[in-house]
Amino acid sequence: MWSSKFWFVSPLNFDDEVRKKLELPERVVIHDTTLRDGEQQAGVVFRRDEKVRIATALDEAGVDRIEAGMPSVSRDDFDAIKEIAKLGLKARVMAFSRCLKQDVDLAIKAEVPGVVMELPSSKHIIEYGYRIPEDSAIKMVVEAAEYAKKHGLFVTLLAIDSTRADYEFLKKVVNSVQDFMDSLTIADTFGVASPFAMEYLTKQVKSLTKKPVEVHPHNDFGLAVANALAAVASGASAVHVTVNGIGERAGNAALEETVLALELLLGVRTNVKLDKLYELSKLVEQLSGVKLPPHKPIVGDSPFRVESGMIAEWWISAREVRPTEVFPILPELVGRKGGIEIVLGKKSGKTNIVEALKEVGIDSSKVSTEKLVKILLETKFYSILKKGSVSREEFSMIVKKVISEETR
Repeated sequence: MWSSKFWFVSPLNFDDEVRKKLELPERVVIHDTTLRDGEQQAGVVFRRDEKVRIATALDEAGVDRIEAGMPSVSRDDFDAIKEIAKLGLKARVMAFSRCLKQDVDLAIKAEVPGVVMELPSSKHIIEYGYRIPEDSAIKMVVEAAEYAKKHGLFVTLLAIDSTRADYEFLKKVVNSVQDFMDSLTIADTFGVASPFAMEYLTKQVKSLTKKPVEVHPHNDFGLAVANALAAVASGASAVHVTVNGIGERAGNAALEETVLALELLLGVRTNVKLDKLYELSKLVEQLSGVKLPPHKPIVGDSPFRVESGMIAEWWISAREVRPTEVFPILPELVGRKGGIEIVLGKKSGKTNIVEALKEVGIDSSKVSTEKLVKILLETKFYSILKKGSVSREEFSMIVKKVISEETR
């Protein structure tokens, strides 16, 4: 559905000619890795109690899986993972594991029901990263995955560097572990695939296995969400995300952007409660110490603020009958309070001024056109001088100054 009282997106997204090319599932599993890959962003540290708070919030938001961390990183991480696993959450709690039996043992001791196990899938990452022979690397994965399955764990194998792998070698690796995995994850580990390449690779990998195929995109070229959508449109059934897109280097696919794009642009359902997204984002922003840019889609400070006089006029004209005419989604959809904000500044027009006068308790109908223009020009001048927006307090001072000048 391309339109509702909360959103208005392109109807082309739902055109039969567009959709007949897609292999969309009815529902996508959201696998959140904020507590593992998100924490791998340089300088980010989540303490045990903070991990528990975030995991609880993720569960309340309806995330299907929570990758709670890597038990071998520290005792604090192990304890946090174990505590999260014992919370009785609806989400499946998983630990990240290297292809080592000792890592699987730690996951078992942490009492998680599942593991995300790395699977080196490109020859060059084995040669230059792992620095072990190819056959040894494959043998390690097979032994570790088989060991995990024998101990009753849900195993998703994460094929590291899938998008730079030689396909024949990737095929060899996947075939070797077919019997010991519950799902296979395509990892664009270095964020280097285009959506067209991701579409192609997803279809190729799906031909290699009857197990569900998942996608783990990184954002080095700003394409993580686009690649997530491309993979889902090609048959992937789960997407790995992080809150606010935090993560290694340029980060991961942002949970809030991915979920909204899946639901509103592709019409694919998730179990995520959209009205929890803003609250969740603010919690992770606070605990990670990673400040969001103001223009960050959905959860940044700017998406629901308007300064341009023309856009403000459109909004005021449409807000009572069709508010989504100007804003593609409304803030309440994602749990934001306060609604749309009309900002005063250099780009403002008379519409902004009339609205602001109302907010500061002045009837604009009693203000002459000449005074309105004077107030507008003074507001623009002050914004340029300040090099920023004009607050309502500053605006009140401008209004008082203009009115006092006129009455002298």
